[in-house]
Amino acid sequence: MTEMFKNLIAGEWASAGNASRNINPSNTGDVVGEYAQGSVDDLNNAVAAAKAAFPAWSRTTPQERYEILKKASDEILARKEELGRLLSREEGKTLAEGIGEAGRAGQIFAFFAGECLRLAGEILPSVRPGIGVEITREPVGIIGMITPWNFPIAIPAWKMAPALAYGNCVVIKPADLVPGSAWALVDIIQRAGLPKGVLNLVMGRGSVVGQALLNHKDVHAISFTGSVATGRKVAEACIASSPMKKIQLEMGGKNPLVVLDDADLKVAVEAAVNGAFFSTGQRCTASSRLIVQAGIHDRFVEAATERLKGLVVDDALKAGTHIGPVVDQSQLDQNLKYIAIAKDEGAKLAWGGDLLQRETPGFYMQPALFTETTNAMRISREEVFGPVANVIRVKDYEEALSLANDTEFGLAAGICTTSLKHATHFKRNSEAGMVMVNLPTAGVDYHVPFGGRKGSSYGSREQGAYAKEFYTTVKTAYTLA
Repeated sequence: MTEMFKNLIAGEWASAGNASRNINPSNTGDVVGEYAQGSVDDLNNAVAAAKAAFPAWSRTTPQERYEILKKASDEILARKEELGRLLSREEGKTLAEGIGEAGRAGQIFAFFAGECLRLAGEILPSVRPGIGVEITREPVGIIGMITPWNFPIAIPAWKMAPALAYGNCVVIKPADLVPGSAWALVDIIQRAGLPKGVLNLVMGRGSVVGQALLNHKDVHAISFTGSVATGRKVAEACIASSPMKKIQLEMGGKNPLVVLDDADLKVAVEAAVNGAFFSTGQRCTASSRLIVQAGIHDRFVEAATERLKGLVVDDALKAGTHIGPVVDQSQLDQNLKYIAIAKDEGAKLAWGGDLLQRETPGFYMQPALFTETTNAMRISREEVFGPVANVIRVKDYEEALSLANDTEFGLAAGICTTSLKHATHFKRNSEAGMVMVNLPTAGVDYHVPFGGRKGSSYGSREQGAYAKEFYTTVKTAYTLA
């Protein structure tokens, strides 16, 4: 019998009228489980529960919140192999990547357990005599969260942990494609001692549950991670609502990795292959534009191609697999569409791009590397969100920097060089929120801010101490002595 997983509303597991099957992309005959498809009524009940819980929860002591988040962290870390296997089974990341992501979720909760105790205010003298000024931070209220499928446990963790740490109540709608990891995470947090209604999970379609969350008058803020197109709709709905909602949007990327002539070739190839193709390229921080100086270009392409030939694409749970399947048929179709577009534009397919057959039926494809591309091609302008990258040849550092910044996005950027001068200049002049030197563009720490510029992000940064900018509101109070 396939297990049925319910929504969490007001501290109780609630049935829904419909359910969806969670399918393993490494083996489409394997059903991870059946997950409730919530309705507008379910969402309204969840918001009502959060509203009822907020007055008491927002006034709990830092110690109370610390103990709950720390207990959740301890269980996540103790079960990271189990949770990582679930993640890899439903999303298609390799088992090592799945376990790593589950571990990161535990670390995030441990960090924000500490943040419960570190939230500070200020006392300032007024410019007027005999008056004191006190600046404090308070929870925003009810936070609606809409999370994506590519990091199904880490992103819910880095949204829920700070929201709860700072005294907010939460209604979360995880990606309909991969609800299992979020369900397991919510179950752990709820059992760690949260009062009923503080955390609510409503799974289902974005057009139903997500839209109802955006429209609800009692939701004070929305934290969203997903596509640019959907992010714009989220922003429009939040601005149009009455009262207007606070917004945090993390969207796409078309991230450059610059490789200069003086780069260590091995370091550059590893940074490019890891950043562009690991996690099946399904990362908003993936380095899909490889901007390579002419003097090292041919050697880089040859070495990168050889590295790709040695990668094993197979079942995410198999030992020795480097790259798992694409998440589903729709994403696979999108990848293949962009490969065809690149060819039509005149790009040369240097390696890969073929569909693969494996022991079990799944969405397998070779990573694809294009050469002889320009920054004007669609393959260089639009986010593919798959294991597809293109190489752009440039004459010097100045051209490389110019092309790196010539994009509507600004999430991550990288440079491979042994020149301190160029590395320093690139860090200062790259129009991205995160810059890597001799490292993959994908892969960031859990205790530092995450986010970008231009079309990649809108609103306050996620993660680290900077998360308080979104999950708290500032109050200024005056007292006459």
